[in-house]
Amino acid sequence: MSNSNITYLVAGGCALIAFIAFVTLVVAPALQSHRRVWERVAVLVLSGYVFAAFVGTGVVLGLWIFLQWPSWF
Repeated sequence: MSNSNITYLVAGGCALIAFIAFVTLVVAPALQSHRRVWERVAVLVLSGYVFAAFVGTGVVLGLWIFLQWPSWF
């Protein structure tokens, strides 16, 4: 296994752990707070938007650090 494959495997594992944490800490309590089906669907949709915002923020910050790294060192 090459170094690149190990890096991808670790990154994928970290992404899976982060997704499981998000579902456990955000989605599950939100779903348990509502009884009606349409409210639960709305919770899932809005949680999807929150998750997308977290991912987008991480991508933007990672790209900014990647681009600024040469000027820092």
